[in-house]
Amino acid sequence: MPTSDVDGASEHWDPAHPVLEVLRARRASGSRPGQRDDGAKVALAVEGGGMRGVISAAMLTELEDYGFKDAFDVVYGCSSGGINGAYFLAGETWYPLSIYYDDLTTKKFVDFSRALRRLPILGLDYAFDHVMERVKPLDYEAVLRSEIPLAIPITDVDALQTVVLRDFASRSELKEALRASAWLPIAVPGTVQMADGRRAVDGGVLTALPFRLAINDGCTHVLSLSTRPMREPSDGFTLMHRYTRAHLERMSRGLGDGYLAAIIQKHSDQAWLHRTRTAPEADPAYVLDLAPLPWMTELKRHELRHHQLLENARTAYGIAFCATEGRPSVQLRRSSIRAMPKLTMVDTTDGQPQRFAGSTPRGVTHSDGVRRPAPDTAERSLGATAERPSGDQPAPDAPA
Repeated sequence: MPTSDVDGASEHWDPAHPVLEVLRARRASGSRPGQRDDGAKVALAVEGGGMRGVISAAMLTELEDYGFKDAFDVVYGCSSGGINGAYFLAGETWYPLSIYYDDLTTKKFVDFSRALRRLPILGLDYAFDHVMERVKPLDYEAVLRSEIPLAIPITDVDALQTVVLRDFASRSELKEALRASAWLPIAVPGTVQMADGRRAVDGGVLTALPFRLAINDGCTHVLSLSTRPMREPSDGFTLMHRYTRAHLERMSRGLGDGYLAAIIQKHSDQAWLHRTRTAPEADPAYVLDLAPLPWMTELKRHELRHHQLLENARTAYGIAFCATEGRPSVQLRRSSIRAMPKLTMVDTTDGQPQRFAGSTPRGVTHSDGVRRPAPDTAERSLGATAERPSGDQPAPDAPA
């Protein structure tokens, strides 16, 4: 059952959850990856889900803005969650967050009519070779240099298993892994031919939620970032599940059945995550799953409406803020706090994004390359988590 916040309203996670406690302790002590003495192995598990990835990207932005990036020992991410994790490790997560609502809201990325011409619905070439290379480049070298390793799951089509790729030797290896992990069956025909000869598709086919990978690797604490609202899991299979199963069976015998087994496991995992938000369990590991709140509308995987994506980014940032900073989540519903977009100028004439000098949020690089703290106004890259002077009373048009 949800705990009770200071106003008597139900809370959706334990404010003193062991995952939050270890993250706060590490932030306070300034501990660095590879130099810990607390005996914990803390993972960040990032879910994708197509355009729903804007939700986990916004949560990652909050974690970076509020000083939690170095509190993790390893990052797991599948599909768009893997891409988000890579940008997070490269730094300045606020900038690639805007990819979702500035650069992917186009038929160059999602176009269902292409299926009629036997072309991919999802434009991975546009995302990887244009947006991530030229528009808002991913600094692959920074990810490779990161003290925090990135683990990317893919599905080995012929071995019928999830394979976690890590310890990337080159830029091309990392890019290949990210692309394979995002190779969504049906939306992208066929498979990725990996450099080692194996055929691969989306890493979530046989392992739907990446927190499971962290547990399998012996992590003691896992912060899971999910992109669907906190609701009771569904039972059974949808028509789309059964269609996908048939598609995967044609690809490799047994793959479709494995996919349905993964859906059953996902429903069980979601029920466990729901329970352990407020009643943490150490066995097999402490896991806190943050996700859109139950009253929030579920974002579609193929959502292209700019305003809807931006609104979901704002609410996701707010959820992560409430969890990490110990604020009651009811304040989001009452609109007494909310993430406010803060505009800034970016110069990309030299091919590298660089903001002009001036007032910037804490932990964000000025155009001279120097990182400086911000005042105590809590202004951030997605925006300020603003509080009304009147306190926690609901706005006139806010839902109760």
